[in-house]
Amino acid sequence: MSRKPDVSRSHRQQQPVIAQEMVQTGLSDGAGRLPRHSAALAGRQHGHPVQSGALAARGERKRVMMLGLRGIPNVQGGVEKHVEMLASKLLGYGWDVEVVGRRRYLEDRNAYAWNGVDVVPLWAPRRMALEAIVHTFLGVWLAAWRRPDVLHIHAIGPALMTPLARMLGLKVVVTHHGYDYDRQKWGGFARRTLKLGERLGMRFSNGRVAISKDIAETMHARHHVSMTLVPNGVQVTPPTGEAGILAEFGLERRRYILLAARLVPEKRQLDLIRAFAKCDLADMKLVIAGGAEFETPYVKEVRALACDVPGVVLTGFQTGDRLAELFDNAALFVLPSSHEGMPIALLEAMAYGLPVLASDIVANQEMELAPDEYFPLGDIDALASGIVEKLAAPLSDEEVRERAAHAEAAYSWTNVAQRTAAVYSALLAK
Repeated sequence: MSRKPDVSRSHRQQQPVIAQEMVQTGLSDGAGRLPRHSAALAGRQHGHPVQSGALAARGERKRVMMLGLRGIPNVQGGVEKHVEMLASKLLGYGWDVEVVGRRRYLEDRNAYAWNGVDVVPLWAPRRMALEAIVHTFLGVWLAAWRRPDVLHIHAIGPALMTPLARMLGLKVVVTHHGYDYDRQKWGGFARRTLKLGERLGMRFSNGRVAISKDIAETMHARHHVSMTLVPNGVQVTPPTGEAGILAEFGLERRRYILLAARLVPEKRQLDLIRAFAKCDLADMKLVIAGGAEFETPYVKEVRALACDVPGVVLTGFQTGDRLAELFDNAALFVLPSSHEGMPIALLEAMAYGLPVLASDIVANQEMELAPDEYFPLGDIDALASGIVEKLAAPLSDEEVRERAAHAEAAYSWTNVAQRTAAVYSALLAK
């Protein structure tokens, strides 16, 4: 355990709370020391290879703690996918990584290691409006105890805690993953809070990362701060063919349209189902792969409409080989969303060489697809026409290979890790 910082009286009053949480998660023996059965040992118990851990000194290696996400691995969400891929790659650039996740989403209630990355479960309330901010508040106090070289906060909601982290003497990097206040699920108060989080994160962080050119330019114009552009990456693992998900849901190769996204209003699953119904494709199915953390009215509406439209298949959240099998065998990938930061699912579809159809929002247009691969947001008739046209003109094998090669070359997670490590190094050099 690194030494406790000399901070304010309020910090000292909070330490027993954090200490109790550390005991519960296996990070402390109750006396401020790491137990012998550390996260690295927990990783071996789970069968994960431990290449490098954040819980032990590694000579010249530096340590980053990541905060603001549900957790890793195999947790639904774009930020979660981003951190999962980035964290393991950072190990090769001299950084040990500790990811603080929300306990109910993780595979173990105790700290464990995954692919050399230490994963720390912390409690969070199971309420949509409070989950992220309360968890981040607790995570910042944990970081004040643990003293990483860099605290990396992901997303603008959690960035609300940036001033607290700075007050506690932490060096903070904030990654802006998208304008979360534009999400349809939030009410007025939540939107104002998210905008405040954006402002505080941009104003008080030591380093700032944007995942898209539009975000970088907007933050520079709005808050007069410098931003480092680090787009999302993509990594495709060919399916083994043994997942069995096609047979499970009665699917056939190249006989279904795919959308992989959480069941939230901004992903516009309802638009896609209604457009699919207009297409009258008797020999084609629509697969919606995604789940929801909360049973909202929108989720109920999606399920009800899916039951009413023949050929719609809801698979729930999928990951790993099962998701790879869905991508690899789809005829078309559609992304009708009204809000994205930089769409990882669309990148993955391109890396599998799939024909794609996406709404014409700014984030999707940054992908520089062909004009006929966009449709006007919310225009169900245009979406239906686009689906029919795409299915009538499938890509050739050569076009599939070219698209896949371009996506993997242009959007490499290794490059993302290299750029992110450079942000950390520049911060520590100041």
